[in-house]
Amino acid sequence: MYQIPVLLPQAVGCFDYLSAEKLSVGTMVQVPFGKQIKTGVVWDSPIQKDLDQNKLKEIISVLDIQLPLQSVAFTNWVAGYTCSPLGAVLKMGFLKNPEKKSRKPSIFQQVQLADSELSFSPAQKQAIEVLTQKTTRGFSVSLLDGVTGSGKTEVYFEMLFALLKQKKQVLVLLPEISLTTDWLLRFEKRFGVKPAVWHSSVTEKSRRDTWQAVLENRAQVVVGARSALFLPFANLGGIVVDEEHDSSFKQEEGVLYNARDMAVVRAKLANSPVVLASATPSLESYVHALDGKYTSLKLPSRVSNALYPDVFLVDMKQEKKSHGFLSAPLIQAMAENLSAHQQTLLFLNRRGYAPLKICQKCGAKLMCPHCSVALVEHKDKLQCHHCGYTRKIPDVCPQCGERGTLISWGVGIDRVAEEVSHLFPQARLCVVDSQTSSDYKKFEQILEQIQSGQIDILIGTQVLAKGHNFMNLTLIGVVDADMGLSGIDLRAAERTYQLLHQVMGRAGRGVLKGRAYIQTYQPENHILQALQKSARDDFLTIESQSRQLLSLPPFGQMASLIVKGKNQLQTLKKAQEIVAKAPLSDDFEVWGPTPAPLSFLRGSYRFRILVKKKGKTGLQNTLNRWLKGILIPSNISLKIDIDPYNFL
Repeated sequence: MYQIPVLLPQAVGCFDYLSAEKLSVGTMVQVPFGKQIKTGVVWDSPIQKDLDQNKLKEIISVLDIQLPLQSVAFTNWVAGYTCSPLGAVLKMGFLKNPEKKSRKPSIFQQVQLADSELSFSPAQKQAIEVLTQKTTRGFSVSLLDGVTGSGKTEVYFEMLFALLKQKKQVLVLLPEISLTTDWLLRFEKRFGVKPAVWHSSVTEKSRRDTWQAVLENRAQVVVGARSALFLPFANLGGIVVDEEHDSSFKQEEGVLYNARDMAVVRAKLANSPVVLASATPSLESYVHALDGKYTSLKLPSRVSNALYPDVFLVDMKQEKKSHGFLSAPLIQAMAENLSAHQQTLLFLNRRGYAPLKICQKCGAKLMCPHCSVALVEHKDKLQCHHCGYTRKIPDVCPQCGERGTLISWGVGIDRVAEEVSHLFPQARLCVVDSQTSSDYKKFEQILEQIQSGQIDILIGTQVLAKGHNFMNLTLIGVVDADMGLSGIDLRAAERTYQLLHQVMGRAGRGVLKGRAYIQTYQPENHILQALQKSARDDFLTIESQSRQLLSLPPFGQMASLIVKGKNQLQTLKKAQEIVAKAPLSDDFEVWGPTPAPLSFLRGSYRFRILVKKKGKTGLQNTLNRWLKGILIPSNISLKIDIDPYNFL
């Protein structure tokens, strides 16, 4: 009998089982686990030599499914980098009951390999030539850095074309499900068929069919969200990460990882090229391109010589209050746009009607009982956007008992829509947020209505800020640019610049030049000044210098440790114990523990510990040595976030 290590798709490591035959790494097997029968994978972990084989259970059956060795290696790498259990990483790309076959499996049509009918600009031709050459030269990373509307998608389509001619599989990662609709139309127009799609809204049957088609090399192209990285590609030839700067690529639940960074690792394991595409590259990618670690490919102008919109900063301190939440210049521009039968987008990255419901008499805010946040007012309810708790809007203040004193404070997109409908009753409005875009079919209909000119004024959150081509959209109004200017994390300025730049880039993509009005109480802010002057590289240079001075990413390493539990005092004591045992070193700093900004979330108390290490390697080894001997009781959890994006 052979002693075989088997990894199960749950937050644990390997377990040893007995087998009458020697099994290769990657073989899927069914094993007894407690009172259940579970499907796992034969792994490359060392066996536990001190175990009594008489006490080991036998593998029940061997499935005719082999996980590629690249998938095994990728799982190992991600687990090590993120300090996560191996099984938790395996679960992200694991199919429930993988041996089960669909009665009517989906048919994945072969792409039509015809040359593009487009005429490319000189910059596009140069980028295409470089990327096409890289398809036969093994691993490489290229930053496709092009202004909004410069034709980045068409450029990397030509790289996909070259890989598909070599009969390789390709993966394209998009940060938002909402971007998939428009992208699919463009892909189908170029290649004649629809690719395989992988994201959370895909049906269980489609997920099963796609997973098996990827494993069997029947799915040539997969477009998906970050979890598509963990599909078992049989012949992966290249990866594209579109909108590579987007924070949606960072997973904030379960295994905490950045899909952009993991895509680079996945491509290296496959010895394949990876393209990172963006109009506003992340500082990490921008620095790597400057250092020569990544190939820099620039598209400095829009296709067909379309011009970037004129940007106007509206100082709200000078505005009369009678105009509600929209300034006089913006209202005037909207009226002109409406008369000219051109479309307008009002951007506010805040869902709902108002962020606060507050009592005018006692000042009490209506809070979530499970989280340390105020409830957001929607038209018919109050809701917590963190845990989902909802309640009816009360008639009396729950704090002081006064009737009729509760007022809406602040503005959400529904309140903006209310104001616009009063100002322009004849205009056809559409409100879009993450909830709208999660309904795939409904959002597809909205996009068709926009493209066909059935909508005059769009009011939306960041789901409309990137990736969409609305050819008759010529006016952008940023309702509140100040929301991100005073963020609590090291990337606050970078993310604000990227988001506002992307949303302004939706305007003027057709024959008409666009305009963008940014409403702010801080027109002198360096972020807004850089946006108005189109001084992106100057902004990134300042950001880079400040982070380098403090040894912050990408010039140093950071990690966040969140200690969470139901008992506040017990949780705090455990966090203090962890800090007390931290290693002492000149290149390793520890801050905390302190209550997290969201100190009470979903019924649990949260304390944050931040660590910083100088240099670009060694953080995980230091963390593992530090935390190895610390016992975490079952009623407390410790979450490690390498290179954190979310500091809440």
